[in-house]
Amino acid sequence: MGTLTVCAIAVGLAMDAFSVAVATSVTLRPLTGRHVFRFAFHFGLFQAGMPLLGWLVGRTVTQWVETWDHWLAFGLLALVGGKAVVDGLRPMAEGASEGARAPSDPTRGWSLLLLSLATSIDAFAVGLSLAWLGSSIWLAAVVIGLVTAALTATGMYLGHLLGSRLGHRTSILGGLVLIAIGMKILIESHW
Repeated sequence: MGTLTVCAIAVGLAMDAFSVAVATSVTLRPLTGRHVFRFAFHFGLFQAGMPLLGWLVGRTVTQWVETWDHWLAFGLLALVGGKAVVDGLRPMAEGASEGARAPSDPTRGWSLLLLSLATSIDAFAVGLSLAWLGSSIWLAAVVIGLVTAALTATGMYLGHLLGSRLGHRTSILGGLVLIAIGMKILIESHW
């Protein structure tokens, strides 16, 4: 498999991570280098690790994985997106002022883990495919990880810019975008 093909695969795989980075960073005030590093590092690491895992598993569980991978990705994104929507609605329901709430940091803890996993499930399938083709996985995994990290960092800065322009309801918007990405994955799996 050529380098150009690997790069195209990497960009395709990184698009979900990019979209999630945009959607989740809209509420981070201020956006710090640590936020960007944590997201880019974890998304890149998971995107590099999942094809390796898929390659190692090879053909043994292909049919089983294909039947539920899109449901898992949808469920994880819907869970994190739903939490963001609820967090965005909570201050309005409680009558709290804008300054009184501290939004949760999606670049830490379970949110970071779930988002990293949800955006990298399709990379597992790519690893399976590369195993069937007899392709080397090492270069592909490194390129996929680096491209994902770069696009995730770019998405974080873009989301931060959008968040500063959209105002205080960006958590709701970000959560709805995450749910929409999950639905897109679900719909594409049936076409």
